[in-house]
Amino acid sequence: MLIDIDRIDEAAATSRFFSRNRFNLFSFFDRDHADEDPAPLAARIRATLWGAGFRGDGRIELLCYPRVLGYAFNPLSVYYCFDANGALEAVLYDVRNTFGERHGYLIAADPGAEIIQQSADKNFYVSPFMDMDQRYDFTLSHPGDHLTVSIAQHDGEGPIFLASFAGDRREMCDRTLIDAFFRYPMMTLKVIAAIHLEAARLFAKGLRLRPRPPAPERAVSVIARTVRRRDAA
Repeated sequence: MLIDIDRIDEAAATSRFFSRNRFNLFSFFDRDHADEDPAPLAARIRATLWGAGFRGDGRIELLCYPRVLGYAFNPLSVYYCFDANGALEAVLYDVRNTFGERHGYLIAADPGAEIIQQSADKNFYVSPFMDMDQRYDFTLSHPGDHLTVSIAQHDGEGPIFLASFAGDRREMCDRTLIDAFFRYPMMTLKVIAAIHLEAARLFAKGLRLRPRPPAPERAVSVIARTVRRRDAA
């Protein structure tokens, strides 16, 4: 789901099958994206942008899984943050682990780039089978009729993990929601099941478990510019 976080209530008001902060076939709960902070989601994200020196005066679109029949797990949610002129100003990657912790990577965007390419050093524990001395390379298209997201995780020897997502824009209406429900039944449960299945497979292979360090004191790591990748020319 890609949604303007200032228009969630508007989307809920026009659908029988999508609600905000209450149970439905599909639902969006603010607390799924900001823990116990009672402030509205849009206000929280803009405060984060302002605190990092960004303008934060345009629309903010969030790519995430909604709750399906009351359940969702988002290992990664992506906020596309635009300025008042419609130029992409920054991207916030909200990473969540299975221990109930979350951490954000806020990275400045090059407004003139057709493809968004960004990097961040890993400083948040996600998998017990991955070391902390690694980095993420993010490659995204701008939100449009087609959208792609790719995350490559690297250690000192090269890429060790790749995840990607692609989707086509469809109007968020009751017909689309019903079609999605039957086409991808209980997708959110499949996400968490796949994570644990992969963990069991790696454990069976004898991979060493890495101890879990404390979560970073700061909720968001700010990279105030687009980082040139180490393997870039």
